[in-house]
Amino acid sequence: MDREVLSDAIAELIKTAVTRLPSDIVRALKKAREIEIEPGKTQLSAILENIELADTEKKPICQDTGTQTFFVRVGANFPYTDILEESILEGVRKATSTVPLRPNAVDLLTGKNLGNTGKHIPFIHWEITKDDKCEIIAFPKGSGSENMSALRMLKPADGLEGAKKFVLEQMVEAAGNPCPPTVVGVGIGGGADIAMELAKRSLLRPVGERSDIPEMAKMEEEMMRAINSTGIGPMGLGGKTTVVDVHVEIAARHPASLPVGIVVQCWADRRAGMTINAEGDIEWHTI
Repeated sequence: MDREVLSDAIAELIKTAVTRLPSDIVRALKKAREIEIEPGKTQLSAILENIELADTEKKPICQDTGTQTFFVRVGANFPYTDILEESILEGVRKATSTVPLRPNAVDLLTGKNLGNTGKHIPFIHWEITKDDKCEIIAFPKGSGSENMSALRMLKPADGLEGAKKFVLEQMVEAAGNPCPPTVVGVGIGGGADIAMELAKRSLLRPVGERSDIPEMAKMEEEMMRAINSTGIGPMGLGGKTTVVDVHVEIAARHPASLPVGIVVQCWADRRAGMTINAEGDIEWHTI
């Protein structure tokens, strides 16, 4: 495998992510429509029609094709590590022109639009594993939902009840801004940066898959019910479904702090993945 082949694969991965939603989120939206009331039912019907058209026409699901973000799990013995980063950058450039993607990287100092690559953009979350494979997940993140992200440093005495209160307050304040029904990622513990990282990583988990920690699985269910009871509904126009899922990930905390991070994903829960083996063979998969 060379850089050209890998960058072409990255461009194709991005195209998949921005034009075809994973089956878990599509199922969740269809299930929500079955129980929804008006005007939420009409909104969900429009969303589902949009998803079908995007898949059929191979066009972006949303005009905001997001900040190009990647989660990369690379094996210590993977033979192509040296070309990974540049191939991802080149793949983003190719996808920008071929999909096409909306130019979403703006220079912080000059205000100049740089396309979709700039300082630290696309952002790559790296993880090292012990094998000889590499998994790359494309996670284009729209700004409307990203703007509803939040971090609060709670006191340890606030506990999980304080964390739940913060999440509910934040989602009520967000209302229709993140284009609900959303998936809400919550990270608790660690430090400020760790909590936000956990919150964003939790969004890689399929909709409907509960935490393997019983207490957190219970919290996820409780938070779903609480947020949906607000009646904000699809696109903020009223209804039963404001979120289709809440995912919680936790880390050990310092005795003096309890960080809680929230990262919100809109109904266009875009993600796509591929795995490359030591021979350079690519396996495409849903997340």
